[in-house]
Order: sequence, then structure tokens, then C-alpha cells
Amino acid sequence: SEREKQEQIEVQKEKQRELILQLKTQLDDLETFAYQEGSYDSLPQSVVMERQRMIINELIKKLDMDLSEDIATLSPEELRQRVDAAIAQIVNPARVKEQLVEQLKTQIRDLEMFINFIQDEVGSSGKAEDGHCECAGRKDGGGSYKPNTRPSGNRVNPEDARKMRETGLHLMRRMLAVLQIFAVSQFGCATGQIPHTLWQKDQASKDYSPLIKKLELSVERVRQLAVKHQQEDHVISSSDLQDIPLGGRDELTLAVRKELTIALRDLMAHGLYASSQGMSLVLAPIACLIPAFTSSPQTMHPWELFVKYYNTKNGQAFVESPARKLSQSFALPVTGGVAITPKQSLLTAIHTVLTEHDPFKRSADSELKALVCMALNEQRLVSWVNLICKSGALVQSHYQPWSYMANTGFESALNVLSRLSNLKFNLPVDLAVRQLKNIKDAF
Repeated sequence: SEREKQEQIEVQKEKQRELILQLKTQLDDLETFAYQEGSYDSLPQSVVMERQRMIINELIKKLDMDLSEDIATLSPEELRQRVDAAIAQIVNPARVKEQLVEQLKTQIRDLEMFINFIQDEVGSSGKAEDGHCECAGRKDGGGSYKPNTRPSGNRVNPEDARKMRETGLHLMRRMLAVLQIFAVSQFGCATGQIPHTLWQKDQASKDYSPLIKKLELSVERVRQLAVKHQQEDHVISSSDLQDIPLGGRDELTLAVRKELTIALRDLMAHGLYASSQGMSLVLAPIACLIPAFTSSPQTMHPWELFVKYYNTKNGQAFVESPARKLSQSFALPVTGGVAITPKQSLLTAIHTVLTEHDPFKRSADSELKALVCMALNEQRLVSWVNLICKSGALVQSHYQPWSYMANTGFESALNVLSRLSNLKFNLPVDLAVRQLKNIKDAF
């Protein structure tokens, strides 16, 4: 009957459970015996599971997880979500507190600097007034000056001066807080942003088309001279520098240094400025009020942009690495047959120019001319300039919004410079320091 079949199925299930339990027991006993005899290296499975269970139970207690439900009913994704939520409850508050502490430290540091500035201003004004009173004199009938020894009745004792200074600083703090709230609500200033009204109005209407035209003319002239030299010698050369007293004064070298480099410098300098170290967090909210009392930002030479790229990419550590030093000493390739990237070649070139020109205090123009000559020799002028153009941090922090670089990304200028990419050059790189090095070697 159906009832007898059901009873037989239950009896078989019970026998299977007993058999499984018996097999597990025998397996544990066998693993334990083998481990004790030394023929089995790992711990028995039962011991490993017991220790894992203890670790899991401790983690559940520490994370304060609610696993009252049967774990078998939860999917792996649900278990993972519960663990992530429990960890987030512990980690996130610690991160928020850490960020808040850092912000408070920065604000306190800026406020202390501002208070010191106010104290210095008060102290210097007090000294000036005292000096004026002490130096005051009167002229007697004999025509000579005598110091005024009359005691001053307006002198304030140090305790009253200290109280007045503390009261003034307290009022300044309250006024600063009001100005912050007012500036943020009315002008929409944000920390770290430079207001667009900071730039002079006549600068915003600058036209860079003459600079593009100047670059095109200089590139065309250099290209014509290069083709002329290539037809004569098959390889473009600056001429025999040993036979020329001044060295490197041939027409092609002069065109590259005096025309092409200057045109490229002027175009890269369009809207380029030297950014400050950063506006104080205390004064940042009232940055909209500052332009009325400040002048336009200081200009910056394009060579300094290359130097900043070299510093941000940690160029000195890259060039002076032991492997690269050994490769230079023994003239061996350091990359093991791998092609050198434009970034690596640019860092090496900037390091070479700095090493050769900085000891002799050469100008930024001279160093930029050396870099351009080196770029033409290696046929990397477009790729090196493009690295600077694609460096978003440098462009955003050193170029004004109306500049040629910020508006066009230097695309048309790169297309113009690409006309020289298929030509071979052998231009002198150390022309600005060659005579100085010869003098140094002579002594």
C-alpha cells in the first residue's frame, strides 16, 4: 500500500543518514591517525572546519551581524551584502571623522595665520606711532632741535593694549564669518576657484591669430632651409661648428633658435600665468571681493611649464635611476629592446637641458631653444608639445579661460609643427653654454 511505501522510504533515508555519519566519522578518524603518524601534512578537515567556525563566530560578534535566519536560505550575494553593510557601519564613521579632523586642522591653521597677520599689522602701526612721538622735537630760539622730553599723556599701558587687541581680533573673526556667509550666498564663490573678473577686461579680447600666422611663417622658413640642406648633404646639418668661431651661426640654426622657438614660445605663452600656492581657506569664500584690490596675475615663461611637467612626473628620479645610470655609462639600452616612449624621452631631454644650462645661469629662452633643437633632432617636437597640451592639471592651473591653449587644445599649432616631423636635423643643443664650458675646462 501507499503507507508501506512511505515507511520504506523513511527507513532508507534514515539508513543513508546513518551511513553518511558513519563515513564522516571514519574519514575524520583516518585523517587524524594519518596526521598523528606524520604521513598526512595538513590538519584534519574536522579541525580546520572547527577553527574556521570559531573565526566566523568571532567576526559575527565583532561586526554585530544579525544571522538569526538560517544561512542556507540566503544566497551568496545576500550574505555578501550583509557583510559589506556591517563593515561600512564601522569604517565609514572613522573615515568621516578623519576627513573632518583634517578640515578643521586646515581651517585652524589658516585662522592662526590670519590672526598673526593682524597682530603684526597692529604691532607695526603701534611702533610707527611710538617712533613718531619719540622723534618729535621742538626748535628753540638757537635754531637747534631738542628732543621732546615731555611725557606723553596718550600712552596706553600694556594691559589695556592687550585687551583692545583681543577685542579687535574677536570682532574681526565675527566679521570674517559674516563675510563668508554673505559671499557664498550672494556671489557663489567656491574654494580653490579664481573668479573670472580677476583677469583684466582687455586681456579677454586678445586675438591669437597673429601668433598662429607667425608660427606658420617660421615653420615654413625652417622647412625650406631644411629641404635645401637635405638636397645638398642628404642629411641636415648645422654646418661644421669647429670652423666657425661663434659656432652654430648658420642660417638654419638661427632660423630655429631665433624664429621658430620664439614663435612657439609666444603662442604657448598666450594666457599663461603663474598660479599662486593656493588661496587660504579662510579667505577663499570672499574671493569675489578680492579682484577690485588686486592686479592681474604674473606671466609665466613656457619653459617653466616644461619644468613643472618634469617635476610632477618625478623626472629626476626616473633619469637618475641606477639602471639608467649604468646604461649611460656602458652605452647599453635600458629598455631591453622596448621602444622609448615620448614621455620618457621628454623627461630625459628636460633633465639634460637643466643639467647643462642651470650651472651657468642661462635664461629660460636659452633653455627652451635647446629643448626645441633636441626635439627636432629626435623628430619628437610634436609629441613633446602634445604631452604638455594633454596635461590637464597644468593647463587648468596655469592657463586663463580665454587662452589659445584652453580654447583649442593647441591642435592647429600641432598640425603646423607636424610639417617638420619627416625631416632630419642635427642642430647644436649646447650653443648657449658651449663657450662657457670651454672657459671652465680651460681653467
